[in-house]
Order: sequence, then structure tokens, then C-alpha cells
Amino acid sequence: MSEAVTPQFLRELPIIDPHQHFWDLKANGPQYPHWSTKASPFRYGSTAPLLGKDYLPADYRRDTAAHNVVATVHVQAGWADDPIGEARWLAVLRAREGLPTVALGQAILHREDVAETIARLAEFDFLRGIRTKPTQDESTPDETRGRPGSMDDPAWRRGFAELGRKGFVCEVQVPWWDLPALAEAARDHPGIAFVLNHTGLPADRSPEGLAAWRKALALLAPYPDVRLKISGLGLAGYAWPGDENGRIAREAIAILGWERCLFASNFPVDSMVASFDTIYSGFKRAVAHLPPEQIRALFHDNAKALYRIA
Repeated sequence: MSEAVTPQFLRELPIIDPHQHFWDLKANGPQYPHWSTKASPFRYGSTAPLLGKDYLPADYRRDTAAHNVVATVHVQAGWADDPIGEARWLAVLRAREGLPTVALGQAILHREDVAETIARLAEFDFLRGIRTKPTQDESTPDETRGRPGSMDDPAWRRGFAELGRKGFVCEVQVPWWDLPALAEAARDHPGIAFVLNHTGLPADRSPEGLAAWRKALALLAPYPDVRLKISGLGLAGYAWPGDENGRIAREAIAILGWERCLFASNFPVDSMVASFDTIYSGFKRAVAHLPPEQIRALFHDNAKALYRIA
């Protein structure tokens, strides 16, 4: 820890959490079948720990009370094939509760109606972009390239270009082995902000697995429009590996630069593997050696600029 980075500095550090979710299963349960009716497989094992549980601003404020969270970015939570319905619900929630501060909607970029969906989402003044999960095959990654709905699909690329016309951020959740396709999309569409979610999902913590993740992440380094959310670092069946996750965070920052990385909670999803305090205290320890202005950028300033938060 540098002399300027004191425990008080870290305690009072303002945080913009750029990746969190809300859902009200009592009001909208059918829209969230994966959280309301039946546990489904998940990278942390199963959705069972959160099944049937609402997660609303009061819950988030309780979970984050030990840290100075000043704003949030809500990320679409899988509302069933009705992105406008989720945006309307968030508008009401935001007016009533003061959270989320801004949000990212849902758009399936290879669909024929994507231009209309993006145009309708752009009517909500608190929406800053969309989060998409391109087609992927997590069990056979070599077969992803060129599949319909993948980042190579011309239809997906056309939908992606629509985001640029609206000034929208494109958040992408893919595993690290799909990063060659992401790098090519960033190369071919300069000026559109990409944000890779959940650190590129480095679930294989073997030396070989982490070496492959680092090599893939480095493909994004030449493209300044690509940012990285350092989040989603839990492992199924294990307690939060704080030291290891700290190393991964530092490696990601070394590859892409502190100006392009953002720490995020992924709450309540990551509550299945750790508390908010455990996650954010670990993030703070991981970068306590950096200058104060870089720490503030990672936790606050980068998100403030990217998501145009007043």
C-alpha cells in the first residue's frame, strides 16, 4: 500500500458499481424463469441459491453498506424476450427507489427486428447501451466461429453497427476463447465502445488455462474502444479465492491498462460465491499499491465517463 493510499482512503473511496441486477419475482416472476421457477445449470453450479428470491434496491443497499457505492449500472437480467418491458419496469423502479442510476438493456443483435428494438430502447433516457451474449459453445469452443448469432455472423455485425448509430455501449459476455472474434469486431467497427463482461471468464485456473486466457485478452489490447469489467471471478464449489483473484485482476490491468478496466460486483449473482464486502475488499487489496488516481479510476471514474453518469 502506498503512503497516499491509506485505510481511510480505501474506506471512503467512491464506487460506481457497473454491473448489478434487480428483479421482482412477485411482480414479474414469469419473466425470469431461471430465477423464479426452476434451477438451471450455471457456471457457479446452479441458480438454486437465488431461486425464488427478489432482489431490489433495499437488498442491494444492505449488501453494499460497508462500502461507499454512489451509483450503479443495471445490466439486463434475462427478462424473457421483452427488452422494452424490462426497461419500463426499471424506469418505474428507478423513479421510486433512486436505483439503478443508469442501465443496459437487452438486444439480440442477429435478429431481424434488432434496429427497431435498439431504437425503442434509446427512448429511455437512462439506458446507455445493451448487454449481449453471442452464440457460443462453452464445451467445444473451437466450433463457435462463424455460427449463426456469433460475432462472425454478418447479421450480428449489422445489429452491432446499429448500436453505433445510437451511441450505445455494447457489453459482451463470452468466454476468453471467443476473444479473437471480439478483437476482429472491434477492429472492423472502431468508435463503438465494447465492454467485455466478467474478466473473460477465466474459470480454468491451471497454469495452462490462465496462460491461454492472458494470450486471448492481449488480443484486445490494440483496440482502445474495448474495456473490461473485472468481475464474475467466483468458482463453483470453492470459497472466494481472494489472493488468486487479486492476481488475475492485476494481470488484466497490466494487459489492458487501468484506463480501460472497471471493477464490478455482478450482484446478486455473485452473492452465490461471496459477500459484496469480500469481493470489493479483495479488489481494493489487489490494487492498493497503485497511485490514488488510478485506484479511483478503476472503482469510479472510468465507469462515470463510459456510462455518462452525472
